[in-house]
Amino acid sequence: MGLLSGPQTRDLRAAYEGIAIMGIHQELTERTRAVLPSWLALYYDEPIAIDRGEGRTVWDLEGNEYLDFFGGILTTMTAHSLPEVTAAINEQAAKVLHTSTLYLNQPMVELAEMVVEMSGIPDSKVFFTPSGTEANDAAMLLATAYRKSNQVLALRNSYHGRSFTAIALTSHRAWSPTGYSGLNVHYVQGPYKVRSPYRELDDAAFIDAAVEDLRQVIDMMTSGDVACMIVEPIQGVGGFATPPDGFFGAFKEVLDEYGILFVSDEVQTGWGRTGHHLWGYQAHGLTPDILTFAKGIGNGLAIGGVVARREIMDCIGANSISTFGGNPLAAAGALANLRYLVENDLQGNALKTGAQLYEALLPVCDETPWILELRGRGLMLAIETVKPGTLEPDEDRAGRLLEECKNRGLLVGKGGLYGNVVRIAPPMTVTEIEIETASQIIAESVSVID
Repeated sequence: MGLLSGPQTRDLRAAYEGIAIMGIHQELTERTRAVLPSWLALYYDEPIAIDRGEGRTVWDLEGNEYLDFFGGILTTMTAHSLPEVTAAINEQAAKVLHTSTLYLNQPMVELAEMVVEMSGIPDSKVFFTPSGTEANDAAMLLATAYRKSNQVLALRNSYHGRSFTAIALTSHRAWSPTGYSGLNVHYVQGPYKVRSPYRELDDAAFIDAAVEDLRQVIDMMTSGDVACMIVEPIQGVGGFATPPDGFFGAFKEVLDEYGILFVSDEVQTGWGRTGHHLWGYQAHGLTPDILTFAKGIGNGLAIGGVVARREIMDCIGANSISTFGGNPLAAAGALANLRYLVENDLQGNALKTGAQLYEALLPVCDETPWILELRGRGLMLAIETVKPGTLEPDEDRAGRLLEECKNRGLLVGKGGLYGNVVRIAPPMTVTEIEIETASQIIAESVSVID
């Protein structure tokens, strides 16, 4: 006789039969909605659960196969189940999972040495966190303490995380549930030209207009002793809004006049994803005072961090630790991931395959009246949808494009202020054949949407 018998057996059998009838994903969706917040977003009319992945391919719980061109929001940076990373995780897991920063941590120190060297910030130090949100929190703590001011500049159409502090930096109504904050934040013109008063200007004139706006915000809206400006070199949740080269270099010239620190949020643009540079800030001829990172460095492990010049990082006068930041497991996996990225020139692959993807999609986008533009850099591309002949956002067509791609075996993302931008960002090991397949799927999906 089994462990369960009689009514228990019948109840269990009925439960499993019910799951089979309604489908695993439908049943899991209902359970999700019952116990998790209503504001927790799920993709697709019929949400899916990713069961396993290999390379750039994933399978859901019902066995359906997809090319993954979103990587868990640009987080699976190298590949799913990358042997070098999983081996490092397994080796460390067999030793110790966690110690905290109260103890010396060899994997964390080795990772810190590599991150500091790669950051491009001279004489710098790094502090690890469990996420990009907390990295941006730490950056604000450093900047406000160093400058002894709570005044901060951010960009319109920005997104920097979901914590109380990070929400205050976010100029994106869909992701801003509250206006309360201990920071005094003012927003300046960002790189999203098509939805600005300057959409008709060429790049040089647009930069000049944005710089003038920056000066006015500082002179008219602040007391002058601003702590910092935080920027995303390419705005991620904002729909991959991409500035002209030199845009932020012109900003930093103004900031330097006032002694205002420049913080580069590289949570999505870091580690070579844009192809041309290791960091997004490098397209603008500047060196930031503070840099934040997360997502791709861990390839799915929970790790982020902030890099700052030594005098800024060491300005905190109180004791502090990080319970989970840089824990041995995450640090070991991230270290293996970064080494693989460098040794296999994934930045070069992002440049090559990103150009291939852009060139394949450009004719499709140019010929489609409801596509406003194709934009981005490297393996960070976006398609913005509008009502034909207008600038009016078309969230419905973006949603349909997302669904049609999924139905054909391709996972992409969505974003933009109005939810009308499809985001495309595969792992950086993506192959030319996979780019060709994805391009064809996107083209076919566009063709069936009227």
